[in-house]
Amino acid sequence: MKILYIHQYFRTPAEGGAIRSYYMARGLVEHGFEVELITAHNEPVAVTKIIDGITVHYLPVFYENEQGFWQRLYAFFKFMRLARKKARQITDVDICYATSTPLTIGLSAMSIKKEKNIPYLFEVRDLWPEAPFQMGVIKNRLLKKYLRRLEKKIYCQAQSIVALSPGIKEKIQETVPGKPVTVIPNMSDVDFFVPEAKKPELEKLFEVEGRFVVSYFGTIGLANHLEYLLAAANATLKAGLPVTFFIIGRGSQLPRLQYLVKHFGLTNVRFLPFQNKYNLKRVLNITDAAYVSFARKPVLETNSPNKFFDALAAGKLIITNTAGWVKDIVEEQKCGFYYDPDIPQEFVSRLQPFIEKQNLLNTYQQHARQVAETRFARSAQVARLIEVIS
Repeated sequence: MKILYIHQYFRTPAEGGAIRSYYMARGLVEHGFEVELITAHNEPVAVTKIIDGITVHYLPVFYENEQGFWQRLYAFFKFMRLARKKARQITDVDICYATSTPLTIGLSAMSIKKEKNIPYLFEVRDLWPEAPFQMGVIKNRLLKKYLRRLEKKIYCQAQSIVALSPGIKEKIQETVPGKPVTVIPNMSDVDFFVPEAKKPELEKLFEVEGRFVVSYFGTIGLANHLEYLLAAANATLKAGLPVTFFIIGRGSQLPRLQYLVKHFGLTNVRFLPFQNKYNLKRVLNITDAAYVSFARKPVLETNSPNKFFDALAAGKLIITNTAGWVKDIVEEQKCGFYYDPDIPQEFVSRLQPFIEKQNLLNTYQQHARQVAETRFARSAQVARLIEVIS
C-alpha cells in the first residue's frame, strides 16, 4: 500500500522539535508500506530526499514561530497550493494521511481526495481553530464562521480521524457525531531516552552541581505562558531552595521572557538555545523534573505535548500547571504533580519534598518511566496507526 503523508512541519531527530511524523512514517515503511511525504522548508527551492526509506518532498515555504498572524496565514495557504500541485505528480497512491496543524492541510487533503479519487485520514494535533479563537488571535466574526464550517467539512469528508488526546476526540465527536475517531497520543521514545544517573562532567558543564534542576523544553509561545514558570522560580528563589530552572527552545515570547528574568533578577533561571534530540538528551541527564506549561484556556487542556512524552521516557518527575488529561495521568500514576499557577507558593510546597527526599523523587521518576513503557511506547503508537489505515 502506498501512502501520501502530508505534514507542513516535518522534522527529523537531527533537526529536533516535534518528530512524531518521522517516527510514524518510518514505522509504516518498516512494516512494508510505501510512504511519500510532502512538507516544507525554509529554503528557496524544492528538494526531494530519501530519509530512512521515506521519500520526502520539501517545498519552499518560509515559516518561523516568530512570524505574525498574517505571515503565518500566507505560509499556510502557500503550502496548501504547492502541496496540491506536488500531489498531482505522485502516482499510484492508495490513501492520504494529512496531519494538522494548520487546518488548511485539510483543504489539500480534500483536493487530493477529489482529484485522485482516494480517501484521506485526518490527524488532529491541536483543536484548530478553537485554539486561536480562545487565545484571541482570531477575532473577526466572519473569519470565525468560515473556519468553523471548514473544520466541520474537513472532518466530514475524512474516512476517519486520528486525535492526539481524549479531549480532542471528545470535541471532534461533538462537531461530527458518528465519525470514527481513534486516539493515538504522541509517543515516548523509550529506546532513545532512558533513565540514567547524572554525569558529573555534564553537571559541571551546565554549572548545576548540587542543584535540583527543573527544565522546560519546547516552543516558547503565547500558548505556553512561561510567565508561570518565572513566577514559580521567583517563589523558589525567595524560599532559598537550591533549584535551577532551564528554559530550552525558541519562539515569539523568548525576548520577553529574557527581559523579565533580567528585570526581576531571577538568577536561578537560565536559557539554552533550541536543541536537537541528541543534545536534548544531555540536558535531560542533569534534569530532575520537566515542566509542562500552557495558558489557562480550556482548549489547551486537550494538548498532547511532545515534551511530556520525552520526559516520561527519560524517567523525570513531571510538573504541570495545566488541568486536563496530562494532569490526570500525572496524579493517577504518581509520576509528578500539578499546582495552581496563580499560586506560586504552592509550587514551592509541592516541590520541596522531592528536593529533601531522594527516595520519593526516585519513586516518582520510576513511575514516569513505567508510564512511558506501558502506555506510550513508539511501537504501540505505530501499531495503532497501521490498524487504522488497514
